[in-house]
Amino acid sequence: MILGINHVQLTMPFGEEPTARQFYGELLGLTELQKPEHLKANGGVWFSIGDLQLHLGCEALSNRQISKAHVALNVTSAEHWRMAFTQHSVPIFENAQIEGYKRFDIRDPFGNRIEIMERVTN
Repeated sequence: MILGINHVQLTMPFGEEPTARQFYGELLGLTELQKPEHLKANGGVWFSIGDLQLHLGCEALSNRQISKAHVALNVTSAEHWRMAFTQHSVPIFENAQIEGYKRFDIRDPFGNRIEIMERVTN
């Protein structure tokens, strides 16, 4: 029986932990988690996001800008995040709308796609 999702892992280049902390920790407001000691040498950063974890692991990169792979974040106000990303010069990509949601995409500093979703009632 599957109980749920423990974590999602996105990737980033080696040595970019400060950039990850600035984007995910400072801009998105996520809390950094301590990685287990035996995994620290692999690089990367882990964050808490609600009851889940978001892991950023290091790997040699290909072009993520063309990938549809992504994580979708539920938010209370899509407009709040739209303004915050705009103020930090993070490009916003409009998406076809889905009934019951306001949504748009961004790319993190490493090219990972992140979908921002706000549930709305009509």
